[in-house]
Amino acid sequence: MVNLSRWSVVTTLVVCLLAIVYALPNVFPKTTFEGLPGFLPHRQVSLGLDLQGGSSLLLEVEAAGAVRQHLQSVEAEVRQQLRRRGGERIGYTGLGVSDSAVVFTLLDAADREQAVDRVEAIDRDLRVAVSGDRQIRLELTEEARQRRIATVVEQSIEIVRRRVDELGTTEPSIQRQGDNRILVEVPGIDNPEHLKQILSRTAKLTIHLVDEGASVGDALSGRVPAGSMLLMEPATATRPETPYVVRREVAVAGDQLVDAQPSFQDGRPVVSFRFDAVGARRFGDITSQYVKKRLAIVLDNKIVSAPTIQSPILGGSGIITGSFTVQEVNDLALVLRAGALPADIEILEERTIGPGLGRDSIEAGKIAAIVGFALVVASMAVSYGLLGLMAGVALVFNLFLLLAALSALQATLTLPGIAGIVLTMGMAVDANVLIFERIREEIRAGRTPISAIDAGYRRAMSTIIDSNLTTLIAALLLFQFGTGPIRGFAVTLSIGIISSMYTAIMVTRVLVVWWLRRRRPQTIPI
Repeated sequence: MVNLSRWSVVTTLVVCLLAIVYALPNVFPKTTFEGLPGFLPHRQVSLGLDLQGGSSLLLEVEAAGAVRQHLQSVEAEVRQQLRRRGGERIGYTGLGVSDSAVVFTLLDAADREQAVDRVEAIDRDLRVAVSGDRQIRLELTEEARQRRIATVVEQSIEIVRRRVDELGTTEPSIQRQGDNRILVEVPGIDNPEHLKQILSRTAKLTIHLVDEGASVGDALSGRVPAGSMLLMEPATATRPETPYVVRREVAVAGDQLVDAQPSFQDGRPVVSFRFDAVGARRFGDITSQYVKKRLAIVLDNKIVSAPTIQSPILGGSGIITGSFTVQEVNDLALVLRAGALPADIEILEERTIGPGLGRDSIEAGKIAAIVGFALVVASMAVSYGLLGLMAGVALVFNLFLLLAALSALQATLTLPGIAGIVLTMGMAVDANVLIFERIREEIRAGRTPISAIDAGYRRAMSTIIDSNLTTLIAALLLFQFGTGPIRGFAVTLSIGIISSMYTAIMVTRVLVVWWLRRRRPQTIPI
């Protein structure tokens, strides 16, 4: 263990040098590294919500609404099946969604078996029940319902993640809590209201044909034609709220959008959009077939605009006009690019942490780290003399390694993470204590200095690996099953364990071997 090869010494020196280089950006302001080549280390440790301030939102996905939307699509499919072209039409009445089920009543009980056969083929997850002779009820099985809710929540998490990423924030934390809740923590954001508006907006874009044969007056009185719906175009400064009767069938769906960007037309802010190949073909067919007819661009069940098709639009792109501000256009383009939420979300809890509290936490963490470092080094020097001071030097490099790893990995440092660093400093010298105590025992047994040091390192190795490995397993379990701050603590503790093992075994050993070769001591000052 004392006879170190040249490559071991060189590797240790290179690792220590790289640790210093990668940790140094945390000492200087970010502006210091502007204009420097990109290959130079410039990343700083990302601070968590509790250190740099920001917003924390607890969202609840209205999964029941998503199930109802699915049943509404089933309702439309049932209508098509009962009116199947090329087959016998089955008479029915009262088709609609009621009590988490699609319900309708047959006009003729003799059509019951044929109607059941048709609706059973719609979805394997539907359970078909017949009440009396003529009423048919379709509802999701409990397993299918839970699977649907889980899918909707996972999709919502992904959409929320895209929207937060579009805001350009660093290191947001987005986690699922319970069955249908999402915890969003965004450090460094200075406008929490803007964040709430971005996240709570469903942004479901659809394009429908205006039912120009329907009477708007009748629709306002509650007599909406079958297959159509009444939607409103919000009022602006120049016109009042305008009602439209549009066809319920979606001409082009918003999930076929591939891009949406803010733009200007005639000096007005607009949103330009572009469909994928399927959407572009569908959009081209619709605009070719219904020239001089009106299209309704619907966003979250409100009509944004209802332009008249002047000519076929074959390029698969278009614009959304309206009385928008520049900020509204930017936000609309952002949510359209990120995609529509599959269900509405409700903000259950909101917390905003000011940057002042974070600065206080950082200062307290610095004081704790400095005091802890000084006490550890002092106790090691008192207990083990010169070798204890060498362990203190290794502890300095351990901190550099820890900061360098956090910077390179862009791991988020939280207040519990600072606690993990302070704890790591105390644990980092454990390996040196084991080695030095073993060296003491070997000296008492009459060994020479070189033999005692060699035996101390060799015989303490298994104990060092065992103790650190068990702690590392505990840290990994905390990371796997913990959330938020617990994970931050686990990350710094895990990195600290690995770096402390390296510095205690390699850095201290290089220093000890260098001292032995230069001084050739007859006794060890331990």
